[in-house]
Amino acid sequence: MRVVHVTTAWPRCSDDPITPWLVELLRRQTDSGLRAEVFAPAYRGGPADEHHGFPVHRFRYAPARLETLTHDETVPDRLRRRPAYGLLVPSYLVAGMAAAARMGRNDPPDVVHVHWPMPHALFGAAMRRASNGRTGMVCSYYSVELNWVRHRLPRAEPLLRWTINSADAVTAISTSTAAAMQPYVSRPVSVIPFGAAIADDGEPVGREAFAGGESATILFVGRLVERKGVEVLIRAVGEVRARIPVKLRIVGAGESEPKLRATVRECGLEHMVSFAGRVSSTDLRGEYAAADVFVLPAVRDSKGDTEGLGVVLLEAMRFERPVVASDIGGIPDIVKHEATGLLCTPGDPKSLAAAIGRLVDSPQFARDLACEGRRNVTTRFGWDVVLEKTSLVYERVTRIRMN
Repeated sequence: MRVVHVTTAWPRCSDDPITPWLVELLRRQTDSGLRAEVFAPAYRGGPADEHHGFPVHRFRYAPARLETLTHDETVPDRLRRRPAYGLLVPSYLVAGMAAAARMGRNDPPDVVHVHWPMPHALFGAAMRRASNGRTGMVCSYYSVELNWVRHRLPRAEPLLRWTINSADAVTAISTSTAAAMQPYVSRPVSVIPFGAAIADDGEPVGREAFAGGESATILFVGRLVERKGVEVLIRAVGEVRARIPVKLRIVGAGESEPKLRATVRECGLEHMVSFAGRVSSTDLRGEYAAADVFVLPAVRDSKGDTEGLGVVLLEAMRFERPVVASDIGGIPDIVKHEATGLLCTPGDPKSLAAAIGRLVDSPQFARDLACEGRRNVTTRFGWDVVLEKTSLVYERVTRIRMN
């Protein structure tokens, strides 16, 4: 079976950190016998290539110097910060649909798997139509497009409804995302999470307990944007430090970094908080291994967006790290309070500080949560589970097309 994945962005080089979980999905699909390919926009005129070993079909939509609508940040964020980029949207859509139609006509895949279908379902539909019905279409939703339309662009709701109901099958990243789709959907929604892109080597790593008198290392990994809630975490560390020696490592980069550094200075935490920036996969493994507590302090941002799932939680749990996260979005699919981790009130530094303090004060409790978290991730979010569920959707779609 040949599957073409339609995505907003694909890594531009081997060490580009964009969508590592999607790269891992294609790698594992290929290992399982599928022929996985990518359909994505060009970036600054970049040609088609085979980064990570997969055929990549990149469509051009503007002069090279202007082809920056995607990749470096989400398209809604870019449009919000620089509305002039909206002038590129029509050419992006027209060029993408034309290129997709050519592929559907000349070399149709068995399945086109559309990620972030608002508006990329247009590309999938063009490919399917040009294939004369030989190509089935799967649309996968990650919550950001749903929240963006509902909170910022309600006039686009008819298009959202169309993207959901025009597909042969739809999937959601979490139960909360599936629930958000219900007002628009007229067919079953398969909940299929993504797996961890950074995995351990099969054995738990890192410290098993907090040594007396030592600082506990708190780790955050992710883009430094509003919905990640890192400012809340910094203020929580300020609450914790009065009675517990802690250090905070912030791994990642993004538009919020200057504001976060200012918050660190405001709270007088310069000696306790360090910014690592983007790191390699090898160094990221080391960050997980060295952490005592992993925290994802997600909030709902000004666009109405929040975590669709929280892949970094899967990664931390695979490394058997105890986790604390906000009770919001798709996070409760992963973190079961007091069973696989601790949940706290979104946007509340005191609630977050209390959860962190509870783990640091109770090393055995923290170890028990970490052990159960690792087991839960392996059984419910392991790649074998993800691949099986995805393959079943593909098989259902191809049967629909054959009939």
